[in-house]
Amino acid sequence: MIADSRPTVSTWIGRLISAFVVLVLLADAASMLFMPATLAAEMESTGFAPGSLTPLGILVVVCAVLYALPRTAVLGAILVTGFLGGAICTHFRIGEIGSPPQLVCLALGLLTWGGLYLRSPALRRLLPVSA
Repeated sequence: MIADSRPTVSTWIGRLISAFVVLVLLADAASMLFMPATLAAEMESTGFAPGSLTPLGILVVVCAVLYALPRTAVLGAILVTGFLGGAICTHFRIGEIGSPPQLVCLALGLLTWGGLYLRSPALRRLLPVSA
């Protein structure tokens, strides 16, 4: 008997969630790369030099691309999670506990892994969720 290889509803939902994550990451990277003046004050307030926006923007693009490609999606998810964790930690360090940027990063991290879990049968086999 040949297994049905058609994507399931959960696979499509995972793809949509993952596409949303990639779009958010690419929009963030675009703002870092093409509008650095608008972020300079925020970068300084968090302890980063405004000149670090270009390398950070490139890093976010690389993470988004790795996450979007099926063969490197797990590596991409790990890197995205690390980047978002660093952002959460930065805001925690300056006393912005529970701030909107932290909550957005947390939600984006959850969506990153949730989308990957739903679109990757291999990940679902590795980490089964049972009721």
